Amino acid sequence: MNVTGRSVQGAPLSLTSLPLVEISGAPRERGRQYGEQARDRVQRAMTYYAEAFGHSSGLTWEQVVQRAARWVEPSRAFAPDLVEEMEGIAEGAGVDFLDVLALNARGEIIYDTTFSSMEPDGCTSFALMGEAAGDGHVYAGQNWDWRDGVSGTLMVLRVVQPGKPTVIMHVEAGQVGRQGANSAGIALNANGLGGRFDDSVGVPQTLIRRRVLDSDNLNAALEALTKPRAHIASNALVTHREGFAIDLETTPGAVGWMYPTDGLLVHGNHYQAFVPPQLAASYRPGSADSLFRVPRAEGGLRAVAEASGTDEARKRIRLAMSDHLGYPESLCTHPDPAQPAVRRWATLLSSCVDLTTGDYLIAAGTPCDHEYERVPWNLYDGPHGEVTP
Repeated sequence: MNVTGRSVQGAPLSLTSLPLVEISGAPRERGRQYGEQARDRVQRAMTYYAEAFGHSSGLTWEQVVQRAARWVEPSRAFAPDLVEEMEGIAEGAGVDFLDVLALNARGEIIYDTTFSSMEPDGCTSFALMGEAAGDGHVYAGQNWDWRDGVSGTLMVLRVVQPGKPTVIMHVEAGQVGRQGANSAGIALNANGLGGRFDDSVGVPQTLIRRRVLDSDNLNAALEALTKPRAHIASNALVTHREGFAIDLETTPGAVGWMYPTDGLLVHGNHYQAFVPPQLAASYRPGSADSLFRVPRAEGGLRAVAEASGTDEARKRIRLAMSDHLGYPESLCTHPDPAQPAVRRWATLLSSCVDLTTGDYLIAAGTPCDHEYERVPWNLYDGPHGEVTP
């Protein structure tokens, strides 16, 4: 097995750092800080989604924003502080509140049949417990697969907020939640699941995911996933630094769950714990490549148990997530030049969070040719964090 610091192809690895944004204070003030620092990327996100939504539905951005208004009240009822944060983002970035809400509800917007040609997010998530890692550490991470055109909107966000854990996330600019970890030792990785349920308006995933990351204990994190009625189906893999992980397949109806096997848990974009009764009679995975991405990731990550130390464990994780079976729609996904540019998919980044040490690692691009970089913040630094062991 190649566990050197070179790419799968043998070329030198690339280091492509993402912008770092740190915000603190009350919700609206946090949002203003966010919007001011990420103004260009928020504008870039709006430009991309205007093109993508227009390509798939023929609607203008103004029409998309009008549709986003239906999530104002469910969002305010579920998380009024995060609505304030979004209002602050809009003020800081010089855009309208509904523009920011549309960026946060983009997964819910494409659920509408008008956007039937826009698939939900890809992604392959993993959790490694100490018994499955040669260094005994607890790891959580994923390859985040989505439209390649979004890559210029990505950023790393650190949120220091009164009375809550400090959160580190990687997000699309303008979003208040996606994937990340917090100073209470809780990590969240998420995947789209697909499937059509009904037309009831539920809570957007970005708010639910942020609520998970705002949680200071495991029960609160799981309640954030199981109590609200989400608008769309989504998979959530929650990992705790004390060596616990659970995967929740959340839907607007029932919720399924599964636990690690021999210290390893991997999830893709198809239902693995159960098939919701609303879909069971005719269910077909929306992402056929998920059916081989999951076992390939499992096979590669099993090798982490043989690592002789932390550096080698992390290299083995990166190598596992660089698998190219089924290229270009492989575990490490590359843009398909046969597709129109606006529809090309890619692994936007690969993340690996060491919940034992608090190191938050990101390969900003396809992991086969981008090295993991440590963000400058440790999870356990700052207010409401635990002492790093």
